Amino acid sequence: MKRVINFLNTLKYNNNRVWFEEHKSEYKEVQSIFNSFVEKLISAISEFDPTVKEQTVKSCTYRIYRDTRFSKNKTPYKTHMGAFISPQGKNGGYSGYYFHIEAEGADYIGSHILSTGIYMPEPIVLKSIREEISLNGQDFESLLESAKGFSLDRSNMLKRVPNGYAADTAYSEYLKYKDFFLVKRVDDKYIEDNKLLENVIADFKKTHSFNIWMNKAVQYAYETMI
Repeated sequence: MKRVINFLNTLKYNNNRVWFEEHKSEYKEVQSIFNSFVEKLISAISEFDPTVKEQTVKSCTYRIYRDTRFSKNKTPYKTHMGAFISPQGKNGGYSGYYFHIEAEGADYIGSHILSTGIYMPEPIVLKSIREEISLNGQDFESLLESAKGFSLDRSNMLKRVPNGYAADTAYSEYLKYKDFFLVKRVDDKYIEDNKLLENVIADFKKTHSFNIWMNKAVQYAYETMI
């Protein structure tokens, strides 16, 4: 993965179409390295979480080209590569496992990460998750505690507990969250380790119960829509 990191680091300082076209073959090689790892990652995750076994590299990875139509940042390329391995793929609306490599000093996330959960859930899904926490907050908290090395991301929260929920329980703080995903930040040494796949799987296994719990709430929400 060192070549992937090096390419992204260089792209960060040469984020223009002329440079990228001149180095397109290098990008293709780096993309192949990353995709090969993702293929192995999907297979390895499916051994302990069979809900993702039908997914492919294409259904879990993202284009490097940025959509700049509504952004002040007009650089044409992403300086990160990621894969979201979820029961319905990256756009299916379910909780899943996210593996992310980012250029040094980039401001998208700010580091390489492993993450498990759901980002920007649909309103009906968010409601389902909050209701489940209201009913079973102790179980939710135990899942967080079992995911050693991970923490629940706090970057997108309400200032107050939303209407309709008790604001004075031991678990009310969790009801303020608008996203529900666990994060572990890792460094270059972690990504470049020869045992990267083994290490990533060991970490994601710690979040498996959390992911299953989340997807039960997601599934319930979608079933009520029918």
